[in-house]
Amino acid sequence: MNAAKRHEIFSRLRAANPKPTTELEYSTPFELLVAVLLSAQATDKGVNLATRRLFPVANTPEAIHALGEDGLADIIKTIGLYRSKARHLIATCRMLVEQHGGQVPAERAALEALPGVGRKTANVILNTAFGQPTMAVDTHIFRVANRTGLAPGKTVLEVEKKLMRVVPKEFLVDAHHWLILHGRYVCQARKPKCHECIIADLCEYKDKTWPAPAGTAGAKRRAAPARTD
Repeated sequence: MNAAKRHEIFSRLRAANPKPTTELEYSTPFELLVAVLLSAQATDKGVNLATRRLFPVANTPEAIHALGEDGLADIIKTIGLYRSKARHLIATCRMLVEQHGGQVPAERAALEALPGVGRKTANVILNTAFGQPTMAVDTHIFRVANRTGLAPGKTVLEVEKKLMRVVPKEFLVDAHHWLILHGRYVCQARKPKCHECIIADLCEYKDKTWPAPAGTAGAKRRAAPARTD
């Protein structure tokens, strides 16, 4: 995929959603960190339901640590893997209090030193909470980058590094959110909604899906429109 196509892709995504953000609910960097830690193998909707119960009770490292592992687990028990998440979160809160004055650090190394925080989580915090141009490659971004030809790669890290290199700088801060939302709602895993996609003519996916022609029962696919580039 050439640079002109990439620029046009992000121009269209920006025009459709000028101020993209995470669907996790938060009001401080710490609340975002909590939400992201709870989001592993869970939906944003499920996490939001849990944090709506948690944050009114405790939304600082000190307050969550005071709940103890059992107290925290009882509040977030609707989320999968809640016991291990409670354990990691309590340990994280302790480190934040003891080593960072109760504040979420804005440096990658310090974030990745926190229990349960890996590269992807650190990228989310750096980007969403602190406005740094990072790329948190989840399953959605990995799929979209490979399927469209935007930044194909065999590993998450390879895709991340390639995206950081090829996404035009003017789009880098928001690119992470555009790609996640596009993968979640349009370029879905089992059946991408190519007929609804605003970048379908720029995408290099060979097996685009389209509505069946009128009167053709059972037809699921038809040829993509001819390229004009």
